[in-house]
Amino acid sequence: MNTSLKVPVSLEFFPPKTPEGVEKLRAVRAQLYALKPEFCSVTYGAGGSTQAGTFATVNEILAEGVAAASHFSCIGATRDSVRAELQTLKAMGVKRLVALRGDLPSGYGAGGEFQYASDLVAFIRFETGRDFHIEVAAYPEIHPQAKSADVDLQAFVTKVKAGADSAITQYFYNSDAYFRFVDDVYKLGVDVPIVPGIMPITSSTQLLRFSDACGAEIPRWIRLRLQGFGDDTASIKAFGLDVVADLCEQLCNGGAPALHFYSMNQSAATLEIARRL
Repeated sequence: MNTSLKVPVSLEFFPPKTPEGVEKLRAVRAQLYALKPEFCSVTYGAGGSTQAGTFATVNEILAEGVAAASHFSCIGATRDSVRAELQTLKAMGVKRLVALRGDLPSGYGAGGEFQYASDLVAFIRFETGRDFHIEVAAYPEIHPQAKSADVDLQAFVTKVKAGADSAITQYFYNSDAYFRFVDDVYKLGVDVPIVPGIMPITSSTQLLRFSDACGAEIPRWIRLRLQGFGDDTASIKAFGLDVVADLCEQLCNGGAPALHFYSMNQSAATLEIARRL
């Protein structure tokens, strides 16, 4: 496969829950490494519920000779627990973290010693200096829990000023939202790279469920087209490839510094989008 993409690429995986899932993800990674990713990130369940799986997957990626970033969330965490995890990751050879506030496990009240992701970023910087490259999340369409767009922009600026090196966005399908967000935060003094997060469209039910949960907007024309395909998965996938490849083209042409693919532990859609680029 031709890997001379217009911009650097990174990939996100989630920790598998079964031995079969572990084997499948190994095969998926082997295929996706054709893209020569800058790094692969591994997600972290609510309240750190997948920590063992996250760290195991990160270890495997490092052993395969690829840079790995661990997601790192602080809901319910203490300074001591975060300190211990940072030491573990450093000993593993991890050089990059995706620092997030994270989700509470269902049934939990708020807890822990960190209220916001910016608190976590500041603590990591204080404890570890420049040992880690710190990524934070960005929400071009506004965080679903933000009181207003301005409050959300300020929260992002605070995370960057606390010590973040770069940001990865929530996925979106409207490139204007991304470019507007980048312009707005640059005007507020932020100059770190903001990398668009790309979600391939392979299943309409899964996409609609995810998007309702995380506040990502699916433009009405895309939603209606997907609904019109019904159970015709081949048409959904073909349409999804066209839409997302076109989005990536717009982002690259508009100056996006890189692309971060939410792989969902699958390889086919990401490889095809990259091939079209």
